[in-house]
Amino acid sequence: MNFLIKLIKKTYNMAHPTDRKIVLSNAASLSLLQVITYIVPVIIAPYLFRVLGPEKFGLIAFAQAFIQYFMILTDYGFSITATKEISLCQNQHTKICHAFSSVMIVKVALTFLSFLMIGAIVYFIPRFRNDWLVYLFSAGAIVGNTIFPVWFFQGTEKMKYITYLNISGGVILAFFIFYFVKSPRDYLMVPLINSSVSLITGVMALYIVFRRFRVVFIFRGYKSVRQQLKAGWDIFISIAAINAYTTTRVFILGLLTNNTVTGFYSIAERIANACQTFPLTSFSQAIFPRLSQIFRNNKAKAFKLMQHIQEITNIVSLICLPIIYAFAEPIVRIICGKAYLESVITLRLLLISVFFVAVNAFRVQFLLVCGKTYIYSRIHVIMAMIGLPIIFLLIYSFSYTGAAIATIAIEAGISGITYYTIKKLNFS
Repeated sequence: MNFLIKLIKKTYNMAHPTDRKIVLSNAASLSLLQVITYIVPVIIAPYLFRVLGPEKFGLIAFAQAFIQYFMILTDYGFSITATKEISLCQNQHTKICHAFSSVMIVKVALTFLSFLMIGAIVYFIPRFRNDWLVYLFSAGAIVGNTIFPVWFFQGTEKMKYITYLNISGGVILAFFIFYFVKSPRDYLMVPLINSSVSLITGVMALYIVFRRFRVVFIFRGYKSVRQQLKAGWDIFISIAAINAYTTTRVFILGLLTNNTVTGFYSIAERIANACQTFPLTSFSQAIFPRLSQIFRNNKAKAFKLMQHIQEITNIVSLICLPIIYAFAEPIVRIICGKAYLESVITLRLLLISVFFVAVNAFRVQFLLVCGKTYIYSRIHVIMAMIGLPIIFLLIYSFSYTGAAIATIAIEAGISGITYYTIKKLNFS
């Protein structure tokens, strides 16, 4: 523990006071956001699981996994490329307006394309047509996600707005869920409420961008739009590849098994994701734009900071994850109302994959910081090509446990490849 404290102090002292202030302020805002956004699901998920039952809960999870593919399409890697572009021209208002306008034009076009694809899939495939209202109501979240420019707030390092809006949205979501969803017959209200809240927060976010930041929408020509598409391509491919072995697990499980099994697995995966993302994701998002600026001025310093931060993350993971593993059964019992064996086994297996994600988080992010987007993309595309057949095979053979085992194998592979790649790119 003394070693961990010394390492944290050493890392803290390495950073410039201005960098420390901005990163810690943004990390605090995002951490508060994640506390709220995870408290809300921790309250809502068990309520929905008990009220709707595993079957309807699984159907909703399957629909959300399906819609997630189109959110990836509309995001198109802008969470990385647009964030970085905005962060590097923070004091140049005209450039910010140009970048914002170009990105939004692409995102709106991709949203329109997404709805055409969803309509065709739901109409022509019976598996989807039988519950078409679930997918229709869920699709509204795509629009909300499109118009909420998280990348803009991250790039300008004003992440408090993300926090305010999502906390407000979380409170509204919880109120509506508890008020309107009372029995399995109300299952359609869940995607409808989710989409409505997403649209409300998206509109509020745009209002802040135009009013508070004085951003002016400028219709951009083909050349600038093409430039954004080209810049985001590698990241889009890598994010699509990542989701090919993350979101796809729930989707494939729903296709190969049934809604009940999908429900048991989904609740365990949500718990594991909470362990994986909090507070790791908030700090990672906060440090990315600042580390990008440090790297532009001093590559060796940025690399050393990344190494220290990753080492701290490794130690914290080794302390916390075994504790969660040991208490998996009571955690599932509290959330689900009963210690379902399927969910307990899945959670414990997924925690192993969470460890591999944690010990790789800042190393893999550094590939983006130093502009190695092609390498970042290639790693995830290769693992998606290997991982997808593994996921299909193991789910087909071992159901929900197969999905968890496949996750461990894939994340371990990515961690190993990234470690070797970063070692070769030593900037010290």
